[in-house]
Amino acid sequence: MKILLLGSGGREHAFATKLSQSPRLTKLYIAPGNAGTAQLGENVNLSVTDFEAVKNFCLGSAIDMVIVGPEDPLVKGIADFFRSDTALQHIPVIGPRQKGAMLEGSKDFAKDFMYRHGIPTAAYRSFDKDTLQEGFDFLDTLAPPYVLKADGLAAGKGVVILDNSGEAKAELTQMLMDEKFGAASRKVVIEQFLPGIELSVFVVTDGVSYKMLPSAKDYKRIFEGDKGPNTGGMGAVSPVPFANADFMAKVEETIVKPTVNGLQADGVTYKGFIFIGLMNVEGEPFVIEYNVRMGDPETEVIFPRIKSDIIDLMEGIAHGKLDDTYLEIDERYAATVMVVSGGYPDEYEKGKLITGLDDVDDKTTVFHAGTKVDDSGNIVTNGGRVLAFTSLASDLETALRHSYRNIDRVQFDGMFYRKDIGKDVL
Repeated sequence: MKILLLGSGGREHAFATKLSQSPRLTKLYIAPGNAGTAQLGENVNLSVTDFEAVKNFCLGSAIDMVIVGPEDPLVKGIADFFRSDTALQHIPVIGPRQKGAMLEGSKDFAKDFMYRHGIPTAAYRSFDKDTLQEGFDFLDTLAPPYVLKADGLAAGKGVVILDNSGEAKAELTQMLMDEKFGAASRKVVIEQFLPGIELSVFVVTDGVSYKMLPSAKDYKRIFEGDKGPNTGGMGAVSPVPFANADFMAKVEETIVKPTVNGLQADGVTYKGFIFIGLMNVEGEPFVIEYNVRMGDPETEVIFPRIKSDIIDLMEGIAHGKLDDTYLEIDERYAATVMVVSGGYPDEYEKGKLITGLDDVDDKTTVFHAGTKVDDSGNIVTNGGRVLAFTSLASDLETALRHSYRNIDRVQFDGMFYRKDIGKDVL
């Protein structure tokens, strides 16, 4: 099978690694890919949102399946583009159509979906620049901390949590009137703060049936102790130790089933991944957000735990036969630690030479997130999040120790990482 994988991050390198392990794969293309994916397939210089270019490549290369990594092409309607083009209709796209992708593309849409289908979530209201004063009034009815979310896509950075009412009102003004997050914050969702412990649950669905993938917990803040601004993710662990069988049964009954059934009831064609960000509030699960693709860096701890053939799973999604697909999960713990560029998530430099990758031992897999091969053939930095060090072990503490030990063998100018990933759940 010839597969085109769209994306360029650590998530896509984890996808590519798992796909390359399948005997059913004949050729893997990654667009645009990175220095890690180039070792597993052929990188293609395509924009993931240039649908015409993607079409021409698929037809010219006889692609059998397209797997969409990031959210942007899904929200912009790539699955609809393929379904509406007679030349492309035979090529399945792993990812929801545009209406389903609105679960991630609009926080307001997602909250309305949850309310209509009885899915537990925090109380909320949405505001735009014309209702700024009403937003101030709503903030006055809430107790701190105050949660403000840009309605649209903001690369994982559109959520702000503040303890002070005045600061919350100033932030709301910046988001709505100054478009702090661009078009994404032309509408802002203000919601009740939920105290608890965060985790993520991942589901694959063919639109009717579903399978649950392992749980994971990621770490968003840049500094140790969950301090500083949000990032795309500084590390992750799987499974989540506090997500026991009883808790996960509640998640399935009160959230997963109503989500899949709600999409069907709304006439939404959904074939792909559902990422459900949850808060465990005294043993009860509440949805914080939906994403319509796998997370990053969560994919880097979930995919290494999948032992069965990933292409079989993708075909089950594509052809409505997910119930007949075998899914085997490794019982071991996985831990990933993200190494980032100095200055991230603010300004940072690219093009820093990475050394020591050949010194990493076989207990750790290094997934490339923001790398490229320069004109001299060297692997250099090409993003804020650069490398994810993932290890599997019979216990979480050992997995983390392997990852941190191997990070010490790699160097680039300005490299930074959190030293406390997973410590809160050990």
